[in-house]
Amino acid sequence: MNTPQAKGWLADFLLLAAIWGASFLFLRVAALELGALPTAAMRVAIAAAFLLPLLLAKGHWPALRQHWRPVLFVGVFNSGIPFALYSFAVMHITTGFSSILNATVPLFGALVAWLWLGDKPNLSRSVGLAIGFGGVVLLAGGQASFKPNASGIAPAWAVLACLAATTCYAFSASFTKKHIPSLPPLVTATGSQLGATLALALPSLWFLPDHWPSASAWWALLMVGVLCTGVAYILYFKLIERSGPARALTVTFLVPVFAIAYGVLFLGESITAWMLLCGAVILLGTSLSSGLIKLPGR
Repeated sequence: MNTPQAKGWLADFLLLAAIWGASFLFLRVAALELGALPTAAMRVAIAAAFLLPLLLAKGHWPALRQHWRPVLFVGVFNSGIPFALYSFAVMHITTGFSSILNATVPLFGALVAWLWLGDKPNLSRSVGLAIGFGGVVLLAGGQASFKPNASGIAPAWAVLACLAATTCYAFSASFTKKHIPSLPPLVTATGSQLGATLALALPSLWFLPDHWPSASAWWALLMVGVLCTGVAYILYFKLIERSGPARALTVTFLVPVFAIAYGVLFLGESITAWMLLCGAVILLGTSLSSGLIKLPGR
């Protein structure tokens, strides 16, 4: 890890985890004033406006025009719906809790790939699926109930929203593998944000807030759109190119560390030993199910 390439990979890895961890903080600040759907719609619109000039400058517009249907469609499930669900979730559960649930993305990805693409897991990955889902049940059972909290919404609905979002991510990954040819990452990133923007534009108009949002809400929107979506996509694709997809995927495991820290420092959120324990179980199961680690002799 002392070579310049390894050091560059590690810097990008830590920076991306820090940026994506901050997305939960910015989402909460924006969503509490704008609501879930307008926050998600503005996030993808800002990201699309940021990425589109880069796409044009790189000369990738013909590739997007040729494959616009599947690319825009996948954006609905890879950005539009999950961003709206997480915007809703962080309004009713802590950002740390929602970020731990977000770490189950590779777990659901392995399950969807098995059921849809026939990518049957071996024993090690099957054990990981069981451990990971067990951790989710323990975490959700210990932290969520269907009794409304101070916001008037039962935390269990926020938990289900997070899990539905991770399922959307998993579906998108398998759909991309099956229906979208090998394209420059910037094409998929930009097209997906455009697709999400088109999908959320009209529904979000029905839920616009009845007051002008504060400067802090607009600032949070700008940060989550440009930094946590646009810049993060570029950084993620750079990480894949330099270190490979398997290693880049592990950034998901570090995101909750930063998200929990931001929640404690800036939102006054609390973290319990039970949450940390369940988070560790989920990460262990996810690591096994995604093939990043294997059982001895497997």
